[in-house]
Amino acid sequence: MGVVIRREEARDYAAVESLVRGAFWDVYRPGCNEHLIVHRGRSDAAFVPELDLVMELDGVLIGHIIYFRSVIEFDGGGSLPCLIFGPMSIAPEYQRRGYGKQLVDASLEIARELGEQCVCIEGNIAFYGKSGFVVAGGKGIRERGEEPGSVTPHFLLCELRPGALYGRTGEFTVPDVYFVSDEDAEEFDRRFQGKN
Repeated sequence: MGVVIRREEARDYAAVESLVRGAFWDVYRPGCNEHLIVHRGRSDAAFVPELDLVMELDGVLIGHIIYFRSVIEFDGGGSLPCLIFGPMSIAPEYQRRGYGKQLVDASLEIARELGEQCVCIEGNIAFYGKSGFVVAGGKGIRERGEEPGSVTPHFLLCELRPGALYGRTGEFTVPDVYFVSDEDAEEFDRRFQGKN
């Protein structure tokens, strides 16, 4: 059967949330909140259902990626609709085998086919650079609240339509769905077995 990348379905929800939890547990903080972002994200106004994807290997769920809509507000006026993805999750036992890049690349191709122009993320350039991402500050784009001209190494972008940002500077707004409290994450995590 090999690798299959398809839209997430309601029947996948519990398994995906467990996969996301396993992929991020104790990686960036004690426990994690990424599974709650996915859970809440599916009903958020910024959610992009066409880019809510799972990856299966020989019928086994091994990966997931979820996208949301946002915007880059240009300095001097105007704006550009933009996407953000994350979490992008690969089950721990399948990490560092190229599946994450394969999932990201497939999702970016679908986004291009949908006519999207730009994706901004927070991530590691050593990984995401292989999929066409660059440090956003080098293109004149910063996260909301940062000073004009600032360059943050972990804030990245990928132009899906070459030249979409040519000659423009501005700021990207991270959607509210990403802001969850530790208390809410801990409460949500009580639904899951083990690790807590």
